[in-house]
This record gives sequence, structure tokens and C-alpha cells, in this order.
Amino acid sequence: MPNPTITTSYAGEFAGKYIAASLFSAKTLDEGAITILPNIKYKAAMKVGAFSNLVRSADCDFDATTSGMTLTEKVLTPTELQVNLQICKKELHSDWEAAQMGFSAFDNLPPLFSDFVIARVGAEIAQATESSIWGGAAAEGNFDGLKTILAADATVVDVAGTSVDASNVIAELNKIITAIPSGVYGSDDLILYVSTPIAKAYIQAQAALGYRELYNVGKTEMNFQGIPMFVTSGLSTNSAVAARKSNLFFGTGILDDRNEVKVIDMADIDGSQNVRFVARYTAGVQVGVGADVVLYA
Repeated sequence: MPNPTITTSYAGEFAGKYIAASLFSAKTLDEGAITILPNIKYKAAMKVGAFSNLVRSADCDFDATTSGMTLTEKVLTPTELQVNLQICKKELHSDWEAAQMGFSAFDNLPPLFSDFVIARVGAEIAQATESSIWGGAAAEGNFDGLKTILAADATVVDVAGTSVDASNVIAELNKIITAIPSGVYGSDDLILYVSTPIAKAYIQAQAALGYRELYNVGKTEMNFQGIPMFVTSGLSTNSAVAARKSNLFFGTGILDDRNEVKVIDMADIDGSQNVRFVARYTAGVQVGVGADVVLYA
């Protein structure tokens, strides 16, 4: 396990604050933008029913030969994921918080540093989850995301994308709206999921057209032609998805597992000066009916 790399002057007074690069949260889950299926230990099978010739002209007899129902299934198998981080307390002796470790040779991990690491690990998990939900591909630390699943489904309505900016964003969004199947358009839970760059371009286009105050907008609900827009950093730059919330699924064991980080001081276990930060959780996504989804990519 690599120890932390510390670059410090260790002079003056510690401001009492750790900072790190910004991360994005698991917004899709936090805001319930797709359907969440908790308590999946191994896998969950979702039945998809398709009916044929269900309505026919009435007569005096019962005739079931012309009508039919076909049941297929979609399987959601959450991927097991983990965080295993180990920090040697000795490496902090030359840092700002050395005095907070106590004067004994048996060091205590500085509380402020410990809180920072726990918060950072939780944020990293959130970012990794949001990225995988939309753009993940099965690999180390990832699971197949919705875009990967949709791209592999021949029944999905595909719309060819391009480089989106303020000059063409409205035309490109119109392509997506036009492609939404008639049975889906108008549904109460229909959402247009867009990447952050597409959302930026849309706001810029609105401002240029005079629909928003040019430099001071404030927070407003995003929608396009009455369809709610959900902005996610998990989608790649020129990507969007139009789907019913009830047709996109996230599966996991215990939903709060991804928010729990265990801190294990190894001093009383193996006599070392190591502290371990451990997290374990499961996550995966699946699409119900591919033909009801539009993928812009």
C-alpha cells in the first residue's frame, strides 16, 4: 500500500482546513432521477410483458387464438465494489497536524485529517457511482452504465449526435423530442437527461434569445418544450437520453452502504502504525423496455 505523498513547509500556523479538488455528487440517486431498487443481494429479474392483437371485434364466442402475451426478462446484477485505503500515521509526523497526534510513540490519527479523508472517500464513491450509472463500462471499479446498455440494445431509438453548442443546441434537442415514441411522449415521468455541456449551451441559447436575463439568471427549473431536463455530469459531452424514469433502474444491496466508510486503526491489531479506510457496496443499472428510450450520442 502506498503511503501519502506530503508536500508541506510546516511553518507558521495551520489554518485548520483541508481542501481538495471539486467532485460531483451522485446526483442521479440523490434526486431520485431513476428508479432505485434496493435490497438486491445477487441479482434481480424484471419481467417485460408484450401483448399482441389484444383488442378485437366482439362476437358471441371466446377465442384466445388471435391474442397473445410474451414475457421476457431483464436481469439487473449489481457489481461488488470497494475502497481499500491505508495511511501510515508516521508519514504525518512532519506535517501541520503532528501536535494533534499526541506525544506518545503510539500515535493517534488527527481528528480533522480523519474527517477529511472520510468525507473525501465518500465524495469519490459518489463521483464514481454517477459516472458509472451513465457512462460506465465493465472494468476495474466500474459497471456497465445506461449509455453502454442502450448502445448495445438494437431496439433503442438512436439519434445521431454532433458537437453541441449555443448555436445548434435547440435544433439538436428538437431531434431528440421528435424521436420520442408516441406512447412515451406526454408521460408524467418522461425526462430528458442531458450532459452538463449541453445544459450550458441551452442556457446560453436561451439568454441569447432573450428568454433569460443575459448575465444574472438565478436557479430555475430546466425543461425543454415542457419536458423536464435532468443535468448529469455522468453523461459524456455530446450525449443525452430521453426516457421515462420508471424505465431506468439502479440496483444495490443497502442504499446507504456507499455512504459508510469504516476507519480501522491497526495499532491494536497488528502493532503497525497504519490506519485503514474501508468501504464496500454494490451498484448496477438496467433498462426495462429499450424501444421506449431515445439515445442521443
